[in-house]
Amino acid sequence: PKGARRMSANPHANGGLLLRDLCLPDFRDYAVKVTKPGAMDVESTRLMGTFLRDTMKLNMESRNFRLFSPDENNSNRWQDVLEVTNRAWMADRYPYDDHLAPDGRVMEMLSEHQCQGWLEGYLLTGRHGFFSCYEAFIHIIDSMFNQHAKWLKVCGHIPWRRPIASLNYLLSSHVWRQDHNGFSHQDPGFIDHVVNKKAEVIRVYLPPDANTLLSVTDHCLRSRNHVNVIVAGKQPAPQWLNMDDALKHCAAGIGIWEWASNDRNSEPDVVMACCGDVPTLETLAAVSLLRAYLPDVKVRVVNVVDLMKLQPTNEHPNGLADKDFDALFTTDKPVIFAFHGYPWLIHRLTYRRTNHKNLHVRGYKEEGTTSTPFDMVVMNDLDRFHLVADVIDRIPLHGSHADYAKQALRDKRFEHKQYIAKYGEDMPEIRNWRWSGTG
Repeated sequence: PKGARRMSANPHANGGLLLRDLCLPDFRDYAVKVTKPGAMDVESTRLMGTFLRDTMKLNMESRNFRLFSPDENNSNRWQDVLEVTNRAWMADRYPYDDHLAPDGRVMEMLSEHQCQGWLEGYLLTGRHGFFSCYEAFIHIIDSMFNQHAKWLKVCGHIPWRRPIASLNYLLSSHVWRQDHNGFSHQDPGFIDHVVNKKAEVIRVYLPPDANTLLSVTDHCLRSRNHVNVIVAGKQPAPQWLNMDDALKHCAAGIGIWEWASNDRNSEPDVVMACCGDVPTLETLAAVSLLRAYLPDVKVRVVNVVDLMKLQPTNEHPNGLADKDFDALFTTDKPVIFAFHGYPWLIHRLTYRRTNHKNLHVRGYKEEGTTSTPFDMVVMNDLDRFHLVADVIDRIPLHGSHADYAKQALRDKRFEHKQYIAKYGEDMPEIRNWRWSGTG
């Protein structure tokens, strides 16, 4: 054989040679119209699914885009894609089958490693894809992820290897909203595993709402030679940022939410940081409680979308310079950090920072069962009442206000346990909570 018919010269073995950019719709057209932070609830991944539906439609002629999922496409709210394509199925079909066809572009089989293998092969031969999975079960492909990340690292230093489309994960049905499935479905540790790989390859995003999720999704589909991990919930959740603010926030990857803070023109007494949709909700609810109990306390709210911003610039290309990190988190004030995953990951990423000694992280600490959504955060001390108590414990307060506030917070946690034992659902003040604070 001659030319491209030689095994070593086959362009499919250097898929970047065949890669064509996706034709992407404008993600801003799918924006949630947020007129007031937290005033409305939306299923964020459902909007992502609508965006992916139209991405699929625009690239149908090119036939270079597929979705992969271990029987969780609908569960993770990507069902809109089935309006324009079907699930790939080559065997016999029956009238009761649901969206099965030989030309379907949704690859769905209850086998995480099968989906991972399909997607890797698809990317390596010059196409694009997205893998949707329950957060707890993505661990099944830990070793396969390892090898792909290592391959990308090595290929990045081989000049004739052309860049390929990034391997994109959506991790949904996550730890904080698996109260109904129970302990077996509660594990946010894949991101701990991912950040062990080379900084030039890995990216981790935890958008707090739908508009930030749309922005991050568009970015990931345009990227090359990365492994992008997005963690986002599928349940109805408060929407915080309009699209303009979401664009700015995602471009920075981290920032102060001025509308939720009250430290303008002064030093904050405490920094309330959050990363992940549920930690963001609990942090803002805690800020509201602080305004009620201790209105004189100056609070700065910092939200993190790009997890790797927490590392210094010499550790990760997306990292934040020390002076910029100090400007956000201060050099000497307590930082109460509400995190989606295991708390020690935040300490790993920030241990070199000036103010690390004042950093106190709340996250998942392997406590869970079949319960209510709010009880999940209570069991792991990530709830709003515990976050406020953390603030009181770590800032100098005088007088009896703080003592009475701590007792009221303790009583609320007790009241919560009594209520869910009797009614099997969270208290109305939790279920119906809305942001009403002013910065």
